Order: sequence, then C-alpha cells, then structure tokens
Amino acid sequence: MPPALLALAISAFAIGTTEFVIVGLLNTIAADLGVSVPSAGLLVSGYALGVALGAPVLTALTGRLARKQLLLGLMALFTAANIVAALSDTYALLMTARILSALAHGVFFSVGSTIAAGLVAPEKRASAIATMFAGLTLATAIGVPAGTWVGQELGWRATFWVITALGVVSLIAAALLLPRTLPRGDATTLAQQARVLVHPRLLLVFAMTALGYGGTFVTFTYLGSVLETITGFSANMVSVLLLVYGVAIAVGNIIGGKMADRDPIRALTTLFLAQALVLLAFTFTAPHPVLAGITLFLMGALAFANVPGLQVYVVQLAQRFTPGGVDVASALNIAAFNLGIAAGAFIGGLVVSSALGLAATPWIGALFVAGGLLLTLVSARLDRHAPALHATD
Repeated sequence: MPPALLALAISAFAIGTTEFVIVGLLNTIAADLGVSVPSAGLLVSGYALGVALGAPVLTALTGRLARKQLLLGLMALFTAANIVAALSDTYALLMTARILSALAHGVFFSVGSTIAAGLVAPEKRASAIATMFAGLTLATAIGVPAGTWVGQELGWRATFWVITALGVVSLIAAALLLPRTLPRGDATTLAQQARVLVHPRLLLVFAMTALGYGGTFVTFTYLGSVLETITGFSANMVSVLLLVYGVAIAVGNIIGGKMADRDPIRALTTLFLAQALVLLAFTFTAPHPVLAGITLFLMGALAFANVPGLQVYVVQLAQRFTPGGVDVASALNIAAFNLGIAAGAFIGGLVVSSALGLAATPWIGALFVAGGLLLTLVSARLDRHAPALHATD
C-alpha cells in the first residue's frame, strides 16, 4: 500500500474521533450546557446532516481544484472548527462548530475514497478504501475511548483541544505524504449530480447504505447511556468497553474489506444479516454484563464491516451506468452514510424519549438493518438478471 494511504488514514482518524466522541460525552455535555440527553444526541444528527448536505455540493464545487491542496484546505477547516468547539460555551455555538467540521468531513471522504482507489491496482481497491477507513475505525477503537476519558477527567472541551492537535498532525502528514501529482477530479455540476441521484440502480445502493449502515446508530448514539443505565457499568468502565467496541470495529473493517474484494454484494448480504441478528440479540443481553460485553464486541465487528463493500459497489455501478459521475456517486454515497447516521441518531432520540426507552434502541436498529438487507437482495437479483446492461441503458 502506498504511503499516501497513511496520510489519508491519519486524517480519517482525526475526523472519525470528532464525529463519534460525542457518544461517550452526551451526559457530560448535556449537564454542562443545560440541555436534555436527546437534545445532546442531536449533535450527532446535526453533524451527519452537515456531511450529507456538504459532501455532494462541495465535491461538485471543488471538482477542478488540485486534490492535494483541496485535502490540505479541508483539514485546515476541520482544525479551525474544532478550535471553535473547544471554545464553545453554548449549545448553538457547539452545534455550529460541529456542522463546520462536518462540511470538511463530507468532501474528505468522498474525494479520499476515489483517491485511495486510484492509488492501487483494481483488484486491491476495496482494501485500499478499507485502509483509509481504518483511520475511521481506529478512531472508534482508540480516539473515542481516549477522548471520552479525557472529557470525563478534564471536561469535554479538553477533548476538542486534543482533536485540534490531531488536526494539526493530519495537516503535516498530508503535506509530507500526499503526492503533488494526484489527478484533478472531474468538474461536475449540480445537474450531473441530479442525474446520478435519479438513476434507479444508484438510488437503490444509496438506500442500502442509509438503512444498513444507519441502523447501528439507533443504538450506538446512546450506547454509553445503555451501558450505564441498563447494564449498570460505571462511566470509567464504559470508556473501556468503547475501546473493546472500537478494536472489534478495526477487526471487522479488515475482514469486510477482504470479503468485498472477492464479491461486494455477497459480502453485504452476509454482513447485514449478521448485523441485524446481533442488534436484535443485544435487546436481550444488554441487562447482563458478561453477555452484553460479548454482544458488544460482535456489534463492533459488524458496525463498519459493510463500509468497503458499499463504497466499492456504488463505484462499480456508477462506472457502469453513469461513467461521468463516479466522484459524484461516491460523494452521494458518503451523504447516504451520514443520512443514515442522522436518521438513526434522531430516531434513537425519539425512542429514548418515548415509553419504549433506551432498551428498545437495539431492536429498532435491527429493523433498519433488515431493511438494508432486503434492498441488497433486490439489487443482487437485478445484477443476476441484467448482466448485459450498458452504461447507456
């Protein structure tokens, strides 16, 4: 794997930490800013919506910019946004900082995915994308529990100062390791994006992504609260369990990448089925510490394992059906990931606020993933019955 992938992975680590560290700090932030826990949970939804809206629009607007300079600019925006978060003394200012950071996130992953795939041979593209996303998974394995611990010991604002330092490291790594000769992206317009967005086969994959990936976040957004309130773990133990969860994510990401290299659609079918079953099981194991820990590891192993397959599959279909809009399709799939996160976090908040309560979040999430599985089976059937379709069809 080329050294440039390391720079992408380091940036992904910083971005992933700032996106998901909120999960371990919801109770702390809610108490400090005087808002409810479901309202604090909207910091996850707001971030995800910022990514979803920013990824396709800003990817189109920055299509002709040199890739290295674009990525450096994105990480500079990310760093500045986290400085604002660290200085926030109101809920509104913190939400604003989160959305600014999310704008950088959306373009980074849409452009970074195509750059990563272009750095290696075609048969290694899924693994290259998985390598970049390994930064995201390591963020969940190391960054989130470490950030949670820092926030609990020194205050949540200290966590964002640490993330600001990560942003500076990412800038340096990108400046040193990314080649100057990265090809510019294709100039795309909002009209071209619309053509990608209305293609039925690509719409199907975007829906697979939103449901199959987003289902995890119905539970994950409130995982810290579930582990403290239902399972009975202490706040410090929750940090340890988030570490276990993150390690499992890193393992699952590698396995998912290798599965997707062989056959993306078969990998997605297997992973979505397993993910739905494990989320359903967590409904019953959550009150029992040992069983909850085992189920938590399995949830982590499956949480991001579908990411390489979903990203490779949408690129394959875009090359086949809309060959001039591959970057746009990649960006819209990143948007779909984050629409899933936003919807999952929002619905999780509604569930927590309702009579169903925290205990219902796992099985509600399982229903989301089951929907993604159903759409995957439909897409697989279409692939089998239309092997001779051309891009103009």
